[in-house]
Amino acid sequence: MGFQTEFNSVCKFKSEQELYELLEYGRGKMVKSGFRVYPTGQHVIAYAPNNDAVAIVRISAYTPEINFQGDEVTGVELELVRKLTEEEARVQTALADEMYFGRDNSNSK
Repeated sequence: MGFQTEFNSVCKFKSEQELYELLEYGRGKMVKSGFRVYPTGQHVIAYAPNNDAVAIVRISAYTPEINFQGDEVTGVELELVRKLTEEEARVQTALADEMYFGRDNSNSK
């Protein structure tokens, strides 16, 4: 049992439903596996399950807990700051693909 620190600027949703609630109502919650520390108040880029950048969100709270199945999970509460424009989404998606989600470009020339 230990805490991981999430100090990067990525907030990736695993569930379309969690993302839909955030975009529809302006507030939402996502659940991540393991105990994690999230920087409350920080603005981050939110990504859909398919790794597309969709919005800027603010982390309003997080709660690490052990659920009824005995798993360590962290609930993260988010507030929608704004949706990204098409151009912003395209650029952020390309950057995240290279930096976080995608290919290893260390051997490219």
